[in-house]
Amino acid sequence: MSEDPPTWVDSHCHLPEDPAEADAIVDAARADGVEWLVCVGTDLATSRAAVAIASRRTDVLATVGLHPHDATRLADEWDGLVELAAAPRVAAVGECGLDHHYEHSPGPAQAEAFRAQIRLAHELDHTLVIHTREAWAETFAILDDEGVPARTVFHCFTGGPDEAGECLARGAALSFSGIVTFKNADDVRGAAAVAPRDRILVETDSPYLAPVPHRGQPNRPAWVGAVGEGVAAARAESVRTVADATRENARRLFPAR
Repeated sequence: MSEDPPTWVDSHCHLPEDPAEADAIVDAARADGVEWLVCVGTDLATSRAAVAIASRRTDVLATVGLHPHDATRLADEWDGLVELAAAPRVAAVGECGLDHHYEHSPGPAQAEAFRAQIRLAHELDHTLVIHTREAWAETFAILDDEGVPARTVFHCFTGGPDEAGECLARGAALSFSGIVTFKNADDVRGAAAVAPRDRILVETDSPYLAPVPHRGQPNRPAWVGAVGEGVAAARAESVRTVADATRENARRLFPAR
């Protein structure tokens, strides 16, 4: 008798603001073995949409946050974000952090928004979801200064074993995206290999970063299993082992409220 296929949690995805489109994407993911997912806010509008879908579905949790690209909106959107972050079914603050690759917002504005969201995560006892790109040292310095929340996730982890070690030393978890399946991502696979099993998550970051063999297409939560397969290969573990571990880790790191 063949085993049932493993089931997954997509720990980080971006859904359309249109309710019908978002529901269709989640339904398709459920049909492909995704038990539940985390819909991530990146500004006030997308955070409202994330809270809305989480409020009507038991298979979606929301985050509320301001992406570093949009950090200059902090003064205008902060009160609304704080109010939303306290709503039911919100499991995390973020994604927030630093992005010095694009710098759509100036560095000082990014740091200010990042610090504010770390403090909010502490205040509400929420998980913190971090985006960092070409900013490892500053990200670690700000976290050390503000204090790392008890549940902290580096989403779409793009570092290698050294950066993974710094994250893990601070008690954080690493969430791996479709990048782990890319041909040139040996550093990311090296990080996946050394991370403790209770500190790994899998995500799609959809609609971005579709995993092999879907690379180049708009990503979708239904493909999170392909990410899990990439992590399993990097760790020389079974796909089921990774699926079971990442589901349990997601449950612990993103508690429903």
